[in-house]
Amino acid sequence: MEIITYTGGSVQTNGYLIKTESGIFVFDAPEGINDFIGSKNLIADHLFLTHQHFDHVEDADIITAKKYSYADYDPDLVLDQRAREWGLAINVPPFSIDQILKGETSITIGDLTIDILHVPGHSPDSLAFHFPSEGALFGGDALFAGGVGRTDLPHGEHDTLMASIVEKLYTLPKDTRVFPGHGPATTIGQEKRSNPFIRG
Repeated sequence: MEIITYTGGSVQTNGYLIKTESGIFVFDAPEGINDFIGSKNLIADHLFLTHQHFDHVEDADIITAKKYSYADYDPDLVLDQRAREWGLAINVPPFSIDQILKGETSITIGDLTIDILHVPGHSPDSLAFHFPSEGALFGGDALFAGGVGRTDLPHGEHDTLMASIVEKLYTLPKDTRVFPGHGPATTIGQEKRSNPFIRG
């Protein structure tokens, strides 16, 4: 499985392209990733959204792939109006979700099985996607290298996020590579040893 990282948009958000024998998987859709996919002469087959905050879905509407998310498009989750109030020139076109993942714990596509972890706290729709066969986790804005997702946005809940990390993510194998929504990759073991924001 080849993992290609793209970083772009107003707040430097990571999106990931995964080249597999079962197709091209994309995790999150920050601004510019659709052109990036095209520059690689690739066509996305599946787009998974870790959550719907504006910086993760700006290109969601124009990516021609089957789209997966915890919930249908919801402007109350996207928060682009709030971003405009902050002075960001953000306007996210509505997008359609093909498969709702709320309540699902795994999905199999071709030869790949992806575990689906609901990790609310940063946003109520936050999901992390774990490839157990590859030891890789695409975690959105739950857990970062040396940090955690912010919880001061609408619907954020600090205690809920801490519980999501400790109970869902920290139970994964310590060598699991974590590919977050912002910043560099890390591992579960590294964060359990040294992340200063998590207790217990």
